This record gives sequence, C-alpha cells and structure tokens, in this order.
Amino acid sequence: MKFGIFVILLIALASIANAQSPVKRSVESPDAPKVAGAPYSQAIIANGFVFAAGQIGTDPKTGSLVEGFEAQTDQVLKNIAAVLKASGSSMEGVVKATVFLADMNDFAKMNEIYSKHFKAPFPARSTVQVARLPRDARIEIEVVAIVKADKPGEKVQDKK
Repeated sequence: MKFGIFVILLIALASIANAQSPVKRSVESPDAPKVAGAPYSQAIIANGFVFAAGQIGTDPKTGSLVEGFEAQTDQVLKNIAAVLKASGSSMEGVVKATVFLADMNDFAKMNEIYSKHFKAPFPARSTVQVARLPRDARIEIEVVAIVKADKPGEKVQDKK
C-alpha cells in the first residue's frame, strides 16, 4: 500500500515537473532569409505562440537587401509571412508587432504597406525610431503570433 502511494506521488511530481518545464522548438523557413551563423532562430514556438525574430527587407533568393523603403517594407512582411507559415501560423494569427524604423518620417508609408498585409482586428503594435538597423536597412519588424496548426508547416486553419 505504501509503495503504491509512493509510486502515485512520483508520477504526480513528474507530471508537474514536465508541465512546468519550458518546451520550445525553433522554426526555419526556406522561404525567408537564412540565419547564417548567428546565435538566433527565425522563430521559436512556445506555449502556443510563435515568437518571430525581426526581419529586414532581405530577398531570400539573392540574400541582398532590396532597394527603397517601400520595397523593403513589403519584403519584410513577406519574410514574416513565410516564417509564420513554417510555424503553423499566418499573418491573421499575429497578436503583436514591433516596428523599428530608421526614420520616423517613413511612418505613413510603412502604415500604408503594413495595412495591406493585415486584416482587422489588427495586431497590437509599437513603432520606434532606432539609430541603426542591420545591413543599414530602413525597417525591421518582429511579431508574436498564435500557432493555429497542430504541426509546423501544415496548412493553417482557424480552430473553433
């Protein structure tokens, strides 16, 4: 009897430990710029959310930064969409975005392009001007999204 209670107690403790241990997995999309030797992931999935690293306007096919603010903004959002798709999410799953601008005078142009990639209800968002971005990009955006698919890479569908 005492042994049985001891076993049940051990199983319960193991379950609690497993439930509290962080489970995360990295995401890599072949359709977004590669993380070349840098100590970060394109995204991390944890607890039903995708935490996507900031993206700049790098063309994943050429590895070059695209020219012009509007083109960079559009490419950033395409790169984010690719990472989210590989994560089992989508632009519709984005709940928070942070936009980093090299020049706050580009805010209106960014907003116009940004609004073409998102539908209402729009994600919560912060926008800040920064001193400098990687590769002297003019914009970088990072997002947090809800994972909508059971497995990364599978088609995203709303679950109701």
